[in-house]
Amino acid sequence: MTGLDVIEKGISNIRKYLSILNNYKDISIENLLNDLTLRGAVERYLYLAVQATIDLAEAIISYNELRRPATFSETFEILNEHNMISKEVKTSMIQMTRFRNHITHDYGDIDYNIVYDILINRLIDIDSFLEEISKKL
Repeated sequence: MTGLDVIEKGISNIRKYLSILNNYKDISIENLLNDLTLRGAVERYLYLAVQATIDLAEAIISYNELRRPATFSETFEILNEHNMISKEVKTSMIQMTRFRNHITHDYGDIDYNIVYDILINRLIDIDSFLEEISKKL
């Protein structure tokens, strides 16, 4: 698989996860808080969407032979440094990365009000990342 194939697959994966998550946007916060299966599904697909975004950022960095990031968050800093994404998208994707790290390592202490907010209000951040990065490819 070439570098461009990896990038195209990454974009496709992100779109797939966003499409799945959009199917959950009509749920209420009460449903999310009270339904363990629903919570698990939303949390998992949010994780996958953010991880796929990080993977795509890393693939773009590799393809363009940019410096290697030391952290997941730094991938978005590098893309911003090279004018591939805006400062606003960089900031929002770093916040998404922190959310991903939180659900990965602190699963016993997840605030599902935050999960719900991201589901309802913050998926647009990933869309914005895709939009900006697609213009640069």
